[in-house]
Amino acid sequence: MRSRPTLTRREFVAAAGALLAGCANLPVPRAADDAAPRTTFSAAVPYVPTRPEIVQGMLDLAQVTKSDVVYDLGCGDGRIVIAAAKERGASGLGVDIQPDVIDHANAQAQYAGVDGRVKFMLGDLFTLDLKPATVVMLYLSVELNVRLIPRLKSQLRPGSHIVSNRFDMGDVWRPERSIVIGETPLHLWRVG
Repeated sequence: MRSRPTLTRREFVAAAGALLAGCANLPVPRAADDAAPRTTFSAAVPYVPTRPEIVQGMLDLAQVTKSDVVYDLGCGDGRIVIAAAKERGASGLGVDIQPDVIDHANAQAQYAGVDGRVKFMLGDLFTLDLKPATVVMLYLSVELNVRLIPRLKSQLRPGSHIVSNRFDMGDVWRPERSIVIGETPLHLWRVG
């Protein structure tokens, strides 16, 4: 049986520090029996729960309604997609690379009574079909956001909203609007 990838304390501290600095060039965890590290770039972003007021701010900034399909890329425990379904009547999909957070998200959706409108799955952000989404939520890094731009622009329909917690897309794609909640910036882009 393969062991699950884990971070050492030193790797975790480095990842947390780099996340705060917006850096995605971090050590990637590997299982003890792996000969080489996993190459999934998105593994460089540690799970950090989004505060409730930030979840509400992201939903408000995206103007989520019951007609929306909300995708959360790097969804963690699923709180954004669950809130979109429970409070706004939207449907949604959360994607992450960590099985334990996906299990937790599915349990939370069932507890919230929205498991019929939301789904959570293990997946790669860079191969996922984004076409059904009308809103995409991000809490990744500047580097990952920039790397996603071609997929976002080519797969999302005109008028679709993209909202990012904290990290923008550098000089590559300027946000249409940015707000600050507490000390946390939120950024909005609309696909043209």
